[in-house]
Amino acid sequence: MPHAGPSASRPGEIAGVLRLLAFLVLAGALMVLDYRGGWLHATRVRAEAAMQPLWWLAGLPSRAGSSLRENVVTRAQLASDNARLRQALLLSAARNARLRTAAAENARLRGLLDSAERGRLDVQLAGVLDVDLDPSRQRLLLDAGSGSGVRVGQPVIDARGLMGQVIATTPSTATVLLLTDPDHAVPVMVARSGVRLVVYGTGRSDALQLGDIPLSADVREGDELLTSGLGERFPPGFAVGRVGALRADDSRAFLEAEVKPAAQLDRGRDVLLLRGYRPAAAASAGAPGAAAAVPVPPPAAQPVEPAR
Repeated sequence: MPHAGPSASRPGEIAGVLRLLAFLVLAGALMVLDYRGGWLHATRVRAEAAMQPLWWLAGLPSRAGSSLRENVVTRAQLASDNARLRQALLLSAARNARLRTAAAENARLRGLLDSAERGRLDVQLAGVLDVDLDPSRQRLLLDAGSGSGVRVGQPVIDARGLMGQVIATTPSTATVLLLTDPDHAVPVMVARSGVRLVVYGTGRSDALQLGDIPLSADVREGDELLTSGLGERFPPGFAVGRVGALRADDSRAFLEAEVKPAAQLDRGRDVLLLRGYRPAAAASAGAPGAAAAVPVPPPAAQPVEPAR
């Protein structure tokens, strides 16, 4: 029996080939015409404009991923930069604080040396190693001792006035008893009137006690108190403090007052040890036949002026 499949499908195949050839010819003609005359330019422009939203939507996931990656990287970089800047700021603040501290210490040191130069005093500079400002014990520990010529009983001053005296030494250190120690007393005189009194320590670094003031004594609030030189423990003429408000004591027979120390007992890293003056106690402790102690006050017995 004859096979009818190929003969039945041949007309359809020929028609498809003809249509394809027609489309190819039409496409070629359009390409030539567009190339030579630009007939399809407007059509392409409108087609591109119509396809723009589709292209934008197609590229949206890629753009979102890139933006997210950039944001993450930028945030991490900003956090790192912020941490580094905070560290640099803290370091700068610490350096500035050290510079301010050094400047303040230099100013105090210049004040000490200037006061010694103005008074033409023979002094030795010593640094403060430790401070004990307990109410029952007011002491300083210095970094100079008997090995550098420090003696027991040697007066200690700063740029503003008297601080105390050396009470013990080792070859490398010295212990200073401050004026404010409860066991300390200093003979003083009122600079204005010459009245002689005694100032006692209170256990507070910012206050001394002036007691047993006769009611008739010429003492006023604000008077400056200087060492009198009595007892030959301290040379005369060094500032001790200023008299506060006067008040009657418990017996009503005398007056008393609080005194603000002239020296800065609770601050500073350096002090001056006064040389050229040998206290009476030190003289009496010397060899037999030693000469009596002779006070060597500063010129004209003037108090040490505060550093400016």
